[in-house]
Amino acid sequence: MFTGIVEELGEVLAVQELGDSARIRIRGPRVAEDARHGESIAVNGVCLTVVEDDAELADSPGEFSADVMAETLRRSSLGGLAEGSRVNLERAMALGARLGGHLVQGHVDATGTLLSRTPGQAGADGSPLWDVLRFSLPGRLARYVVEKGSIAVDGVSLTVVEAGADEFSVSLIPTTLAATTLGLKAPGDAVNLEVDILAKHVERLLAAREGALS
Repeated sequence: MFTGIVEELGEVLAVQELGDSARIRIRGPRVAEDARHGESIAVNGVCLTVVEDDAELADSPGEFSADVMAETLRRSSLGGLAEGSRVNLERAMALGARLGGHLVQGHVDATGTLLSRTPGQAGADGSPLWDVLRFSLPGRLARYVVEKGSIAVDGVSLTVVEAGADEFSVSLIPTTLAATTLGLKAPGDAVNLEVDILAKHVERLLAAREGALS
Protein backbone atom coordinates (compact mmCIF):
# COMPACT_ATOMS: atom_id res chain seq x y z
CA MET A 1 0.00 0.00 0.00
CA PHE A 2 1.18 3.50 -0.85
CA THR A 3 0.12 7.10 -0.24
CA GLY A 4 0.69 8.72 -3.63
CA ILE A 5 3.37 11.04 -2.22
CA VAL A 6 6.32 10.60 -4.59
CA GLU A 7 9.64 10.37 -2.77
CA GLU A 8 11.94 10.98 -5.71
CA LEU A 9 12.32 11.06 -9.47
CA GLY A 10 14.22 7.96 -10.53
CA GLU A 11 15.88 7.08 -13.81
CA VAL A 12 15.58 3.88 -15.82
CA LEU A 13 19.07 2.47 -16.37
CA ALA A 14 18.15 -0.55 -18.49
CA VAL A 15 15.18 -2.51 -19.80
CA GLN A 16 15.79 -6.22 -20.42
CA GLU A 17 13.22 -7.99 -22.57
CA LEU A 18 12.32 -11.45 -21.23
CA GLY A 19 9.91 -12.85 -23.76
CA ASP A 20 6.51 -11.46 -22.81
CA SER A 21 7.87 -9.89 -19.62
CA ALA A 22 10.71 -7.51 -18.80
CA ARG A 23 13.19 -6.63 -16.08
CA ILE A 24 13.85 -2.95 -15.46
CA ARG A 25 16.77 -1.50 -13.56
CA ILE A 26 16.25 1.86 -11.88
CA ARG A 27 18.44 4.40 -10.12
CA GLY A 28 16.74 5.90 -7.08
CA PRO A 29 19.17 6.61 -4.23
CA ARG A 30 16.52 7.56 -1.71
CA VAL A 31 14.12 4.64 -2.15
CA ALA A 32 16.94 2.13 -2.72
CA GLU A 33 18.94 3.10 0.37
CA ASP A 34 17.06 0.65 2.59
CA ALA A 35 15.56 -1.61 -0.09
CA ARG A 36 15.50 -5.33 0.62
CA HIS A 37 14.76 -8.38 -1.50
CA GLY A 38 10.99 -8.82 -1.98
CA GLU A 39 10.02 -5.33 -0.86
CA SER A 40 7.54 -3.23 -2.82
CA ILE A 41 8.32 0.02 -4.61
CA ALA A 42 5.80 1.93 -6.71
CA VAL A 43 7.18 2.89 -10.14
CA ASN A 44 4.91 5.39 -11.89
CA GLY A 45 2.13 4.11 -9.68
CA VAL A 46 2.73 0.41 -10.36
CA CYS A 47 3.60 -1.77 -7.37
CA LEU A 48 6.78 -3.71 -8.26
CA THR A 49 8.92 -6.12 -6.25
CA VAL A 50 12.68 -5.75 -5.71
CA VAL A 51 14.30 -8.88 -7.18
CA GLU A 52 17.95 -8.65 -6.02
CA ASP A 53 19.09 -10.26 -2.82
CA ASP A 54 20.55 -8.03 -0.12
CA ALA A 55 24.16 -8.72 -1.16
CA GLU A 56 23.46 -7.68 -4.75
CA LEU A 57 21.75 -4.51 -3.55
CA ALA A 58 24.80 -3.67 -1.41
CA ASP A 59 27.06 -4.07 -4.45
CA SER A 60 25.04 -1.48 -6.41
CA PRO A 61 23.97 1.21 -3.93
CA GLY A 62 21.20 3.49 -5.10
CA GLU A 63 19.86 1.03 -7.67
CA PHE A 64 17.34 -1.78 -7.80
CA SER A 65 15.71 -4.10 -10.35
CA ALA A 66 12.14 -5.32 -10.73
CA ASP A 67 10.39 -7.80 -12.99
CA VAL A 68 7.31 -6.65 -14.92
CA MET A 69 4.94 -9.35 -16.11
CA ALA A 70 3.02 -9.31 -19.38
CA GLU A 71 -0.28 -8.23 -17.75
CA THR A 72 1.40 -5.19 -16.20
CA LEU A 73 3.11 -4.25 -19.47
CA ARG A 74 -0.23 -4.50 -21.24
CA ARG A 75 -2.31 -2.56 -18.75
CA SER A 76 0.12 0.19 -17.77
CA SER A 77 2.52 2.61 -19.40
CA LEU A 78 5.58 0.69 -18.14
CA GLY A 79 5.81 -1.04 -21.51
CA GLY A 80 6.93 2.29 -22.96
CA LEU A 81 9.86 2.79 -20.59
CA ALA A 82 13.36 2.94 -22.05
CA GLU A 83 16.86 3.74 -20.86
CA GLY A 84 16.86 7.31 -19.55
CA SER A 85 13.13 7.47 -18.79
CA ARG A 86 12.25 9.34 -15.61
CA VAL A 87 9.91 7.60 -13.18
CA ASN A 88 8.06 8.45 -9.97
CA LEU A 89 9.23 6.33 -7.03
CA GLU A 90 7.62 5.65 -3.66
CA ARG A 91 8.37 3.03 -1.03
CA ALA A 92 5.50 1.13 0.58
CA MET A 93 3.92 3.06 3.44
CA ALA A 94 4.73 2.15 7.03
CA LEU A 95 1.95 1.54 9.54
CA GLY A 96 1.73 4.50 11.87
CA ALA A 97 3.22 6.94 9.34
CA ARG A 98 1.37 10.03 8.14
CA LEU A 99 -1.00 9.44 5.22
CA GLY A 100 -0.21 12.57 3.23
CA GLY A 101 -2.09 11.56 0.10
CA HIS A 102 -4.72 8.81 -0.07
CA LEU A 103 -4.74 5.01 -0.03
CA VAL A 104 -3.05 3.84 -3.23
CA GLN A 105 -2.63 0.15 -4.01
CA GLY A 106 -0.25 0.39 -6.93
CA HIS A 107 -2.75 -1.58 -9.05
CA VAL A 108 -3.33 0.41 -12.23
CA ASP A 109 -6.94 0.49 -13.45
CA ALA A 110 -6.18 1.89 -16.90
CA THR A 111 -4.02 4.31 -18.81
CA GLY A 112 -5.09 7.79 -19.80
CA THR A 113 -3.64 10.49 -22.03
CA LEU A 114 -2.65 14.04 -21.20
CA LEU A 115 -5.01 16.12 -23.32
CA SER A 116 -3.79 19.60 -22.41
CA ARG A 117 -1.86 21.63 -19.88
CA THR A 118 -2.68 25.26 -19.14
CA PRO A 119 -0.41 27.50 -17.06
CA GLY A 120 -2.19 29.21 -14.19
CA GLN A 121 -1.61 32.60 -12.61
CA ALA A 122 2.00 33.81 -12.72
CA GLY A 123 3.98 34.60 -9.59
CA ALA A 124 6.19 37.62 -8.92
CA ASP A 125 9.06 36.07 -10.91
CA GLY A 126 6.81 35.36 -13.88
CA SER A 127 6.68 31.60 -13.40
CA PRO A 128 3.23 29.96 -13.10
CA LEU A 129 1.94 29.27 -9.61
CA TRP A 130 0.22 26.15 -10.90
CA ASP A 131 -0.61 24.24 -14.07
CA VAL A 132 -4.01 22.79 -14.93
CA LEU A 133 -3.69 19.39 -16.58
CA ARG A 134 -6.56 17.64 -18.35
CA PHE A 135 -6.48 13.85 -18.88
CA SER A 136 -8.62 11.39 -20.79
CA LEU A 137 -10.47 8.80 -18.71
CA PRO A 138 -12.00 5.48 -19.83
CA GLY A 139 -15.77 5.75 -19.52
CA ARG A 140 -15.99 2.66 -17.31
CA LEU A 141 -13.98 4.48 -14.61
CA ALA A 142 -15.84 7.79 -14.75
CA ARG A 143 -18.25 6.83 -11.96
CA TYR A 144 -15.35 6.54 -9.50
CA VAL A 145 -13.98 10.03 -10.23
CA VAL A 146 -15.70 12.97 -8.55
CA GLU A 147 -14.89 16.64 -8.08
CA LYS A 148 -12.65 17.15 -5.04
CA GLY A 149 -12.11 13.39 -4.86
CA SER A 150 -8.76 11.62 -5.13
CA ILE A 151 -7.09 9.88 -8.06
CA ALA A 152 -3.55 8.59 -8.59
CA VAL A 153 -1.89 9.67 -11.84
CA ASP A 154 1.44 7.93 -12.45
CA GLY A 155 1.42 7.21 -8.74
CA VAL A 156 0.85 10.83 -7.69
CA SER A 157 -2.07 11.45 -5.33
CA LEU A 158 -4.08 14.31 -6.82
CA THR A 159 -7.35 16.10 -6.14
CA VAL A 160 -9.82 16.19 -9.02
CA VAL A 161 -10.85 19.70 -10.08
CA GLU A 162 -13.42 18.78 -12.72
CA ALA A 163 -14.82 15.36 -13.60
CA GLY A 164 -16.49 14.58 -16.91
CA ALA A 165 -17.81 11.50 -18.68
CA ASP A 166 -14.46 10.69 -20.27
CA GLU A 167 -11.95 13.18 -18.86
CA PHE A 168 -10.90 14.99 -15.69
CA SER A 169 -8.63 17.85 -14.68
CA VAL A 170 -6.21 18.54 -11.83
CA SER A 171 -4.23 21.58 -10.67
CA LEU A 172 -0.55 21.06 -9.90
CA ILE A 173 1.52 23.28 -7.64
CA PRO A 174 5.19 24.02 -8.52
CA THR A 175 6.43 21.42 -6.02
CA THR A 176 4.49 18.65 -7.76
CA LEU A 177 5.62 19.86 -11.18
CA ALA A 178 9.27 19.84 -10.10
CA ALA A 179 9.26 16.63 -8.04
CA THR A 180 7.30 14.28 -10.31
CA THR A 181 7.13 13.23 -13.95
CA LEU A 182 3.93 15.27 -14.36
CA GLY A 183 6.06 18.36 -14.81
CA LEU A 184 7.65 16.70 -17.84
CA LYS A 185 4.53 15.39 -19.56
CA ALA A 186 3.38 16.79 -22.90
CA PRO A 187 -0.05 16.45 -24.53
CA GLY A 188 -0.38 12.97 -25.99
CA ASP A 189 1.75 11.28 -23.32
CA ALA A 190 0.28 8.25 -21.54
CA VAL A 191 -0.20 8.07 -17.76
CA ASN A 192 -1.22 5.34 -15.34
CA LEU A 193 -4.53 5.84 -13.57
CA GLU A 194 -5.74 4.31 -10.32
CA VAL A 195 -9.12 5.39 -9.00
CA ASP A 196 -10.01 5.50 -5.31
CA ILE A 197 -10.29 1.91 -4.02
CA LEU A 198 -12.81 3.01 -1.40
CA ALA A 199 -15.24 4.07 -4.14
CA LYS A 200 -15.01 0.64 -5.76
CA HIS A 201 -15.61 -1.15 -2.47
CA VAL A 202 -18.65 1.01 -1.69
CA GLU A 203 -20.11 0.26 -5.13
CA ARG A 204 -19.61 -3.46 -4.61
CA LEU A 205 -21.22 -3.42 -1.17
CA LEU A 206 -24.23 -1.46 -2.39
CA ALA A 207 -24.67 -3.80 -5.35
CA ALA A 208 -24.71 -6.79 -3.00
CA ARG A 209 -27.19 -5.05 -0.72
CA GLU A 210 -29.54 -4.41 -3.61
CA GLY A 211 -29.28 -7.99 -4.83
CA ALA A 212 -27.33 -7.20 -7.98
CA LEU A 213 -24.68 -9.78 -7.04
CA SER A 214 -25.34 -13.48 -6.75
